[in-house]
Amino acid sequence: MASDKTVLIINGTAEESRVALVENGNTAELYVERIKDRGMVGNIYKGRVARVLPGMQASFVDIGLDRAAFLYVGDVLADPATMASMMDKDDNDDDASDDTYGSEYDEESSSSGDRNQQASIEELLEEGQEILVQVIKDPIGTKGCRVSTHISLAGRHLVFMPNIDHVGVSRRIGDREERERLSQVLDRFKGEGGFIARTASEGTSVRKLRADMNLLVNLWKEIVINQDKARAPSTVHEEFDLSLRAARDLFTADVDRLVVDNVQTYERIMTFIDRFMPRLKSVIELYKGKEPIFDHFGIEMEINRALGRKVWLKSGGYIVIDQAEALTAIDVNTGRYVGQHNLEDTILKTNLEAIKEIVEQLRLRNIGGIVIIDFIDMERVANREKVVSSLREEVKKDKAKTHVSELTELGLVQMTRKRVRDSIGRLLCEPCFYCDGKGYLKSKTTICYEIFREIKRDYQQIKGSVIVINAHPEICDMLLDEEAPGVSRLERATGKKIMLRSLPYFHIEQYELLSKQPHHSQTPQASKGKEGN
Repeated sequence: MASDKTVLIINGTAEESRVALVENGNTAELYVERIKDRGMVGNIYKGRVARVLPGMQASFVDIGLDRAAFLYVGDVLADPATMASMMDKDDNDDDASDDTYGSEYDEESSSSGDRNQQASIEELLEEGQEILVQVIKDPIGTKGCRVSTHISLAGRHLVFMPNIDHVGVSRRIGDREERERLSQVLDRFKGEGGFIARTASEGTSVRKLRADMNLLVNLWKEIVINQDKARAPSTVHEEFDLSLRAARDLFTADVDRLVVDNVQTYERIMTFIDRFMPRLKSVIELYKGKEPIFDHFGIEMEINRALGRKVWLKSGGYIVIDQAEALTAIDVNTGRYVGQHNLEDTILKTNLEAIKEIVEQLRLRNIGGIVIIDFIDMERVANREKVVSSLREEVKKDKAKTHVSELTELGLVQMTRKRVRDSIGRLLCEPCFYCDGKGYLKSKTTICYEIFREIKRDYQQIKGSVIVINAHPEICDMLLDEEAPGVSRLERATGKKIMLRSLPYFHIEQYELLSKQPHHSQTPQASKGKEGN
């Protein structure tokens, strides 16, 4: 393990598949796919246009799921010249593993819409129209999936785009001669559509590239046949599961080992590798240890760490990550770190150490969208510039497209990270059933005073001479102890006795006021003893 810089680890069970990319002993990327809610990116559907929205230049498409898919005008149609120009730009922007399934299109709708100036959405689509679409982004939160009519099929070495006559090469292939070679090879064989050479195609022979082409072209012909037979809405093609996608997209020459703990998954991967990249078979192994594979490689601990709000730094400082609906806020703190020289040096060291951890956590947690980082304030301009340049350098290791702004006078940096699927936190967690996802509860004192105010407000409408308060046991305890004088004052002010009823099944913020005509006088203390009356 010590000699392996990069290890791809696949944990497979009947319920879920998990894939971790470990770089230099640290979990860099984590992917989880549950069988019951498997991701849809790459799936192709025969759908029916449900609604056309001229004001948004978009439409909703029924593809047979609970929520309609969202289709932007820029993902519906573009003339060949516009598409070629767009693809040329994206070949220089995205990694090959990211240019699959339409992620060549910008994140925001305005960007997509700008790419199609020839027609409006109402000219291109009409309600009830049947169209073939591909999912390019899984549902996130309450949003349905995003789809495109620009179909792309990924192979090991190539991405095939049957509706676009274009050739491109991943920007991660840096050698100019190799880029030219691949372009010439693809130009020579194109004719049935467009192709992008993925990162894994570097150094690949013409024979293997041709085999990949034939496989993808034949797959497209099957999809067309399925489309003709299918009724809308229906599925006409499903993408590989997570294990095979990992073998196809993440298992590159940079990976020293691929370790699998499931026999069936191992055999499927070996069959796939034997067909497309047999030279890598020697570094694939079946894990046979007694300890769970993610425990053996320390990944379970990293997952638990990635689900926490606070992440400690080695120096004693820490970062706090709060993920909201529209953005993520990250706060940097010195914590227990007191430094050795002066305060400015201590702050600078903490900020620089936090940068590495922040970028690692963004990758591991798969946090996307707007990220606001609150660095500790620095007085020296040189130190502020050093922090920003260090952050920009660190994010270059991230495959996801990112943009980092300048540091503000308040010590804030705004950055964006491309989001294509739910974060690990949203995938593995759910809102707290008790606080309803708020992350906090009203204090017991606050609830007691709310009860007092409601009694003052409504006591004249409460019939009978006794007011019964049904509440959580902890609230009743406080009303009988710390807030007993307030209860007595209310009894005198309203002319009614107050009886407490402790109900353990009540939420701590829940209470209700009822009326009761007693047969004899009772004090609040006595009434609590008669729980259930």
